[in-house]
Amino acid sequence: MGFDKTFRALSDRTRRDIIRLLRRGELSAGEIAEHFTLTKPSISHHLSMLKEAGLVLDERRGQNIVYSLNTSVFEDTMAWVLTALRREEE
Repeated sequence: MGFDKTFRALSDRTRRDIIRLLRRGELSAGEIAEHFTLTKPSISHHLSMLKEAGLVLDERRGQNIVYSLNTSVFEDTMAWVLTALRREEE
């Protein structure tokens, strides 16, 4: 797994805020956009970056796209961070 895209995606506050929203459960792109003053195309860009990094999953449901967290990527990322920290302590 390449962590560059993951860390790049997490470096942006808006994307971190989107992840916080998705921790509560699935949301459509429109529901996510309601929490921000950004344009819908801007939210779409942020969602695309999160999806490209593997941090969120999307599923088409009728006319909506519903987003959810990809918890396995978070688990892999946290395992990598913990391993890196342990190595620095040694």
